[in-house]
Amino acid sequence: MLTNTLLLSQQLPTLQYTSTTERFDETWEAPLATLLGLGRAAGADFIEFFLERVNYISCLAEEDTITSITPRLSTGAGVRVFKGHADCYVSTNDISFTGLKAALEKGLSILGLQLPAPNALIPEINLELLRDYATKRGKDSWLSLCSSIREMGEILLDGTAQLQRKANHIQSRRATYFRDWQEVLVAASDGTFARDIRLTQSVGFNLLCADGANRASIGERAGNTSDPNFLKTWDYQESAEHISESAGKMLYADYVESGNYPIIMANHFGGVIFHEACGHLLETTQIERKTSPFADKKGEKIAHESLTALDEGRTEQAFGTIDMDDEGMPAQKTLLIEKGILKNFLADRAGSWRTGHPRTGSGRRQNFNFAAASRMRNTYIAPGEYTTEDLFASVDKGIYCKKMGGGSVGATGQFNFGVDEAYLIENGKITKPLKGAILIGEAKEIMNKISMCSQDLSLAPGFCGSISGSIYTTVGQPHIKVDSITVGGR
Repeated sequence: MLTNTLLLSQQLPTLQYTSTTERFDETWEAPLATLLGLGRAAGADFIEFFLERVNYISCLAEEDTITSITPRLSTGAGVRVFKGHADCYVSTNDISFTGLKAALEKGLSILGLQLPAPNALIPEINLELLRDYATKRGKDSWLSLCSSIREMGEILLDGTAQLQRKANHIQSRRATYFRDWQEVLVAASDGTFARDIRLTQSVGFNLLCADGANRASIGERAGNTSDPNFLKTWDYQESAEHISESAGKMLYADYVESGNYPIIMANHFGGVIFHEACGHLLETTQIERKTSPFADKKGEKIAHESLTALDEGRTEQAFGTIDMDDEGMPAQKTLLIEKGILKNFLADRAGSWRTGHPRTGSGRRQNFNFAAASRMRNTYIAPGEYTTEDLFASVDKGIYCKKMGGGSVGATGQFNFGVDEAYLIENGKITKPLKGAILIGEAKEIMNKISMCSQDLSLAPGFCGSISGSIYTTVGQPHIKVDSITVGGR
């Protein structure tokens, strides 16, 4: 909505604003409203400013020594300008009125738009009252409550000491932690004016064991949003127990024989395959590029009727949880697939304009250097009707994929994923450990082979890279049965 503020273009250089530099608050309304009005007066259809402050630190313990402490402070902003279906994005480290105005002018010029004449009226955009999720939820104190550098080091060293006590044939042991504090402010020409603070933390182990030609490499990581006490409450003894036990079993495991098998895939990080092989194909960035095999399948069956999947930003303290996305839209839940039927796609603002799919609060970016794009948040397969015992009982000979490793996914859903911890299933029972398994398939085929889902949904933290940078996401699922999949091995 536009007001009738009588401001001439020639007056802009003389304007003085006293926005608070320590935080993004109501004092930023006037300068941003003026700049948004300037963009509209220049002929842009839509303008959005994204302001950000970051306080990040990471800590690495190797063996019994802290080998790296890496802090990073940054402040900056980005402006996105739309004209029709075309848009451009310009970022800057200068968040003064002059710096933001220069970034806006650059964006306008890229789209062939010119600043209005000196005597032109510049309408001020009427922004909503500041929607301040940070103040509403008491987030302003989070940074001061986080662990100190000394405490980070002590906890990580205690963790690697636990690995030393619990594991055998250790080649190397590492513990890593990071804390990422981010304050953001979004102002747009549709009246959006919203602020939030995000606190994301992650901690975990990497263990390499070797005995002659036998090797085993296992990692485990926990992640959290919103809890300043997360590191202090990390149960590193339990985590060290799990990872040491897994490494011991995999060290002398037989190599899997390649072939087609039914598999049982564990819950928790097992959900990474759905995220990579299907989730990305439901983002409007893929629809725009015409690289998704599901682009025209809304309302049609794309998966087995046992499968229901969701993406949302609401689960308390999950790694991909956000109160608002990076375009200022409140978080919500999106039903992606219901009993095999494709229901919705994930859309940011630009994706919605270009594809017609409604926005889903999924506009996300790594930082102010990136324009927002449609990205996943907490993405998981919903619990089913079976018990885990039912799944195993249905397999005469197959493979249990307990812990997934890294992998790669093609643009249209072809994937291969390593399995860090696997076991042979014989007559419905787990028998012996296996290593070297690689799962190979294609999204549109594998989705129809997930025939059973158990009731034990579990979520895991993940890191997702795409067009708008690397972001924090959650993957997850209950135990699932895949009727048949190609397994690479020896």
